[in-house]
Amino acid sequence: MLNKAKAEERPETWQESRLFAEFPGAAYEEWREVAEKSLKGGSFEKKLVTGTYEDIVLQPIYWRQDVAGLPHMASLPGFPPYVRGNEVLGYLVKPWEVSQEFACGDPALLNRVMRSGLERGQTELNILLDRAALAGLDADEAAPGDVGREGVSISSVDDLAAALDGIDLDRIPVYIQAGLMVLPVTALLVAYLRRQGKSADKLRGCIGTDPLGVLVSSGTLPVALENAYDAMAQLTAWARGHAPLLQTIVVRGHPYHDGGGNAVQELAFAMATAVEYLDEMQARGISVDDAAVRMRFSFSVGSQFFMEIARLRAARLVWAQIVRAFGGGEEAQKMFIHVCTSAWNKTIYDPYVNLLRATTEAFAGVMGGADSIQVGAFDQAVRPADEFSRRIARNIQLILQKECKFTMPVDPPGGSWYVEKLTDSIAGKAWSLFQEVEARGGMSGALREGFPQAQVAQTAAKRKANIARRKDIFVGVNMYPNLDEKPLEAHPADHEAVQRRQPASLAGYRLSTDQAGRQAALETLAGARENVVEAAVKAVLAGATLGDLARTLRVPGMSLPAAGAIQAYRGAGIFEQLRKAAEAYRDKTGSRPRVFLANMGPIPQHKARADFTTGFFEAGGFAVIKNDGFPTVEEAARAAVDSGAPVVVICSTDETYPELAPPLTKLIKEAGSGITVILAGYPAEHVEAFKQAGVDDFIHMRSDCYNFLLDLQKRKGVM
Repeated sequence: MLNKAKAEERPETWQESRLFAEFPGAAYEEWREVAEKSLKGGSFEKKLVTGTYEDIVLQPIYWRQDVAGLPHMASLPGFPPYVRGNEVLGYLVKPWEVSQEFACGDPALLNRVMRSGLERGQTELNILLDRAALAGLDADEAAPGDVGREGVSISSVDDLAAALDGIDLDRIPVYIQAGLMVLPVTALLVAYLRRQGKSADKLRGCIGTDPLGVLVSSGTLPVALENAYDAMAQLTAWARGHAPLLQTIVVRGHPYHDGGGNAVQELAFAMATAVEYLDEMQARGISVDDAAVRMRFSFSVGSQFFMEIARLRAARLVWAQIVRAFGGGEEAQKMFIHVCTSAWNKTIYDPYVNLLRATTEAFAGVMGGADSIQVGAFDQAVRPADEFSRRIARNIQLILQKECKFTMPVDPPGGSWYVEKLTDSIAGKAWSLFQEVEARGGMSGALREGFPQAQVAQTAAKRKANIARRKDIFVGVNMYPNLDEKPLEAHPADHEAVQRRQPASLAGYRLSTDQAGRQAALETLAGARENVVEAAVKAVLAGATLGDLARTLRVPGMSLPAAGAIQAYRGAGIFEQLRKAAEAYRDKTGSRPRVFLANMGPIPQHKARADFTTGFFEAGGFAVIKNDGFPTVEEAARAAVDSGAPVVVICSTDETYPELAPPLTKLIKEAGSGITVILAGYPAEHVEAFKQAGVDDFIHMRSDCYNFLLDLQKRKGVM
């Protein structure tokens, strides 16, 4: 490598060298002409131009004219509209937060797990609360199945102290996904700090509430929407003076992603949600500048690598425009983005492939400029994460930071014609959809009307159809399955132990408190109109629990909101159901449902369709009986019947089928009662004749694989 002095001695730069100047530049038209010739008569538009679920048309190549005139192209990192990131130096000064989720039910176990993570590279605590806490119920009053389920059981300040023992919150940011219990949870945390002689002025991270996110996920709220917005405003106003580094509002796009929505829908509905939060905060005396800087946007990042990079960049672009329209300053226009690797595309089967999915998703989050990242454990669809899967997930981020050096340069996708054009397309479409929501009276009105739900359902239906046809691929599930894989062992968390221990611990805590003082503090809280957070903190210090605070703060007589819930699901789930049914059949009968390949002729004659057929049926858990081919229909029919398989698939070529298929089908049907005969391929001009000869069905590249196999499983007594 040339050192600086040597480089300065060179008489000309490489741009000036005649070496490269001797190669003339080609025009796009020249490239396209050569590309079309390489297709050998195929359509350029059909072969090379791709549509997306976002209704964006992707070209096979992009060049400078595609980005000519895009207004954001002149921007730089750290400057409005922040499409290239909030900071001038990007990750060079401060890398993204490694913000892995913790969902242990027992506070003491959670403490051990969090401290281990912090010692091994985690930089932000990301704490999930259990169902009981999110519903505002203490461990001794919630349904037993909700205690310690999907998060930590926190009822008292002692529970929180056990979870945070030995962790310095002056140094480590914390992200608590508090749902509608943001005031009680914040009060518990601040009371915990005060018991240590500390204030909240150095508290960083987010204790966030997202009422509309909860509404669209569950279909209702435990409190009135006005009540939820009052709590949001009270906490935001308190944080301005007491915890200036703390975010208090979360805008979650995950419900739309996990319900099968596309990148534009997730972005647009998140923007509409954020705008309603800004409006509601302004109505309660919180300025746009104060409210916007308290927001944390949380998005899922899926497997469409460049789409996800562009979507995160587009999110900053759109948000800056929105806040500017509200009159917010430059600092308020900066968007804090937390990303999670997708749960929608993770699979139960071939689960180690999830490591590869999560790695590319985290990479996209980094390239898109996320401020904090959560990488899901590879076994999250099967069981709670253990030390191994947590470590691997965490190390994905650490490798991106420490080994791959993706903290430099600043905004590496910036200037890519493809990424910049895609960024502009996503921003434009998200803006249009956002305006549709606004025209319906805002996000809460649109949710009650069912507009976002209908939009997501339309996309989800398209996805399901493409998954069923295997146009959308899940490696190891609907394509390239491995029926010999050893499934992961489920090791469910010991919820019963938590359900026994937590109520007993809480009973002891209640006995240790001054009940008269606790009741007086709760009465003061009930009458508070200002300084509600301070009153709640004092109540906790007097012995109040999370459930006490939730009941006291809840305004009686207000109607609870309702909206159609968007149900989260995993895209691979339909094929996983087929596999599970086949495995249950195997456990009951001793063997999987079987398919015999009637391969005709030498290997080159049947191999392509035999391979296709094998993958087709294995996606549904069928055992495929293979062979190297048969020279005569008599031998093929005899082998098929002797195999005992209830399904036989004829594999050969369209040219040989007229001679082979009818007599082979007849021999099989005569010798084997109830055997279903299928032909691999769809020779259109012979289909009716083959049906007349006894062929029951056809499989081919355009087949609806899922519904075909589902029907076959039902007919053969598998499901």
